Amino acid sequence: MKSLLQILPEFRRGLGGISHCSYIRGVAMGFSSSRPSTLGSFVEVQSPEEEVIIAMGSNVGDRIQNFNKALSLMKKSGIKITRHACLYETEPAYVTDQPLFLNSAIRGLTKLGPRDLLHALKTIEKDLGRTEGIRYGPRPIDLDILFYGKIRVDSDILKIPHERIWERPFVVAPLTDLLGSTESNEIVNSWHSFCVEKGGIFEAWEKLGGEGSIGREGGPRRVIPIGRNCLWDWSKKTQIMGVLNITPDSFSDGGKFISAKNAVSQVQKMALDGADIIDIGPQSTRPMASKVSPEEELDRLIPVIEEVTKLPEIEGKILSVDTFYSEVAMEAVKKGVHIVNDVSGGQLDPKMLPLVAELGVPCILMHMRGDPITMQNDSNTFYNDVCKEVAVELGSRVEEAESCGIPMWRIIVDPGIGFSKRDEHNMEILMGLKDFSKELSCQSLASSRVPLLVGPSRKGFLGRICEHKNALEREAATIAAVTTGILGGANIVRVHNVQDNLDAAKVCDAFLRLRKPKVS
Repeated sequence: MKSLLQILPEFRRGLGGISHCSYIRGVAMGFSSSRPSTLGSFVEVQSPEEEVIIAMGSNVGDRIQNFNKALSLMKKSGIKITRHACLYETEPAYVTDQPLFLNSAIRGLTKLGPRDLLHALKTIEKDLGRTEGIRYGPRPIDLDILFYGKIRVDSDILKIPHERIWERPFVVAPLTDLLGSTESNEIVNSWHSFCVEKGGIFEAWEKLGGEGSIGREGGPRRVIPIGRNCLWDWSKKTQIMGVLNITPDSFSDGGKFISAKNAVSQVQKMALDGADIIDIGPQSTRPMASKVSPEEELDRLIPVIEEVTKLPEIEGKILSVDTFYSEVAMEAVKKGVHIVNDVSGGQLDPKMLPLVAELGVPCILMHMRGDPITMQNDSNTFYNDVCKEVAVELGSRVEEAESCGIPMWRIIVDPGIGFSKRDEHNMEILMGLKDFSKELSCQSLASSRVPLLVGPSRKGFLGRICEHKNALEREAATIAAVTTGILGGANIVRVHNVQDNLDAAKVCDAFLRLRKPKVS
């Protein structure tokens, strides 16, 4: 057994040099059974890596760019980021006469001791222009250690957990994002045990208003950055994504908009009809569709984008490209497209997710097994519990996207209606979106809080239910499916007929506003 004199030097090295005179407590194992216990003035850090949570805030300068730079510098400083929270725009606290904040948080692993980690974060703050100023005042970046492994630190220079964490919704909201709703291990249990509420972090969030406070006056707003200067508050209403197929063989309107002139006219119509997003697809992804090359996609796409981006009607609208090719995504973004919509969730082109991370644009990750040619075969359409299995598989794509450097605040999820699904599966998903989201939350609450997109428009299963072989005769069926999706939790609906589905969405939104609980 080691003596006290042998343990103390090792402890100092593990904590990055924090004095053993600091008040540092280890945490008793098991969130449900005990609170943190005092182990004296020292504890030995035995793991080569510690799991940490770091809060982020910014309200000066280009806030998104400040976050992007901070993430990059944290990685270079020895912090391996494993999860990102959603992005929140929040009212300033304490000192209220200052600009709105952006807030988020990351979860990661580091070999840095607490004091070295603090030094690294303070260096990043300084590099990004933060200077000494008013406490709680404006700052280009603010990085706080919320948790460091299972230990509690209380010294003159560092307190872990952060001393005012539990009174701050702009901290607790992103903190909950980083946890799975059913996640239970020694580290996470210790974090819950640090909380002032007996029910842990989730109870603390509920005491601050919980999900009912999101988007309310004075409450946090979940946002997605679009372009350089726009924050998209997607939760205010159901967002309408209008479909533009510039293909000769799409199941619904193949060949109708293949000329740039017709495509531009259709974009104008959808924009005037009230579309929030225009999704431009240069390749059909219907079952058994023939695959076309990236070059052919670009030949169809670029002339349309160049004309569409000149339209006055497109101001304030979001442009999306429907492609699974990284080179097509890259050229489309260069030409002014805001979002990459990949039906394969990054599986058909291994370069896609790293490229999207580099481009710094949002992406739609859809669930699909196989490719359009194989997706409807027996093995790809077998499920025991379709909502659960689709959520687990899509959750793994979200995890892969994060590992490639795409933060959660740039991700949209789509369960893939009509892709690798039988008719009954499509109906089960539309009816079971709450179950789907609940399953996503088990892995990561953030992934269940990002925008949820559904695209049942004119799909074959609606035609088989209503006995309409002609896709254009499925408008009423589409409205019924869209209504089911919105009332079940969908935030974005992808449709061909913008005008009629917008009316349906407005009615659904009115119903949902009545259902939303009031926050005191």
